[in-house]
Amino acid sequence: MYQGDNKIVDILLVEDNPGDVRLAMEALKESKVRNNVFVVEDGVEAMSFLHHEGKYAGVPRPDLILLDLNLPRKSGREVLAEVKSDEELKRIPVVVLTVSRSEEDILKSYDLHANCYITKPIDFEQFMKITRTIEDFWLTIVRLPPK
Repeated sequence: MYQGDNKIVDILLVEDNPGDVRLAMEALKESKVRNNVFVVEDGVEAMSFLHHEGKYAGVPRPDLILLDLNLPRKSGREVLAEVKSDEELKRIPVVVLTVSRSEEDILKSYDLHANCYITKPIDFEQFMKITRTIEDFWLTIVRLPPK
């Protein structure tokens, strides 16, 4: 989705920390690319959203998923494994955005075909910078697969 396409990019943010949700929403609101951000708080909700189940029956398929690993009910690892093994969903880019610096988490995420792995900074300015960098790369430079 190049900037000139004038398309609205749909982003699914899977995050249970309200502070991180607020920061990401603030950074994406200032985006150069028009976007809709949908937020779910756990892995079960994420899969319901992606499969258009229940209250998510009318939602669009996201162009990009921002996924925390440490989620209630169903972990981000489980969500990533399900997304990347599903023929309908596997082409959606998944950016793992988590506090974990564990080599095991990094390796496991890439083994499950995450498109990239980013460790969330604690500092507000750095968090905003990383969110804007994700936006610049994934929504401006990269050509996303068609829905």
